Amino acid sequence: MPDSNVFTRISNSYYQLTSSEKKVADYVVVQQQKVQYLSISELAVACGVADATISRFCRQIGYRGYNAFKLAIAKATVVRHGTPGLLSGEVMPEDSIPDMCHKLYTAAVETLAQTRELIQPEAIRKAADVLLAANTVLCMGQGGTMIMAEEAANLFSTAFRGFFPVRDSHMQGMAATHLTDKDAVLYFSYSGATRDLIELLPVARQRGTTFILVTRFPNSPGAAGADIVLQCGSNENPLQLGSAAARISQIYLLDILMSEMCRRDMECCKIHRQEIADVLSEKHI
Repeated sequence: MPDSNVFTRISNSYYQLTSSEKKVADYVVVQQQKVQYLSISELAVACGVADATISRFCRQIGYRGYNAFKLAIAKATVVRHGTPGLLSGEVMPEDSIPDMCHKLYTAAVETLAQTRELIQPEAIRKAADVLLAANTVLCMGQGGTMIMAEEAANLFSTAFRGFFPVRDSHMQGMAATHLTDKDAVLYFSYSGATRDLIELLPVARQRGTTFILVTRFPNSPGAAGADIVLQCGSNENPLQLGSAAARISQIYLLDILMSEMCRRDMECCKIHRQEIADVLSEKHI
């Protein structure tokens, strides 16, 4: 069965599935376009089963885990419906450049609107409290989300002290061992379910360090272990591998958090920014 289409696998294995697993199979076949955007917890809720049932279902039809299953769904959907799954904003090969611009603009606007609806003011306030009080804030992520972590460290450093990006996963683990209850971690993970994130959480917890997670999925394993969860909008399928829309939603979230922090002490921010501007001015001709 290794080379067969995911829906062929479901069909071939259907009568070997348990009644709960059949619920998953039925939902996936009908909602195949939607499934590729769901976390394992969201799919479990939609099917009325436990998370463990989803994992068993994936293994039963020949996939190592849920991420491999979602990738297979995305590939199969591209084959059936053409190439839009590979591109942002449902851009089609036959689109003109003005059409493409309009679609991507619309996708970005929808992403911002969705993120605005998902923002919880209390979570923003708590995150601002933690970041302002922390001696050191380590900004982390993996792959494309590490780019967002670096952006966060750069943004906050224009007005506040103590923000540092840590890029390599080994260095992240090492750096986390030096944290205390007066420090914080700001971690970016779209899925909230990467191995590096899950391994880092207990290290921070042992040291009493507050863990802030920026993610799309508030019911993910990473969110369950974080102290504060900041949810961003934007749906992307496994073939998009870090869409611009997802990053736009995270930048918007960062801008909100930065503004909340700055408005609490505008004079201090002004002084720090002037100091930085004076130093950087020497680097311009």
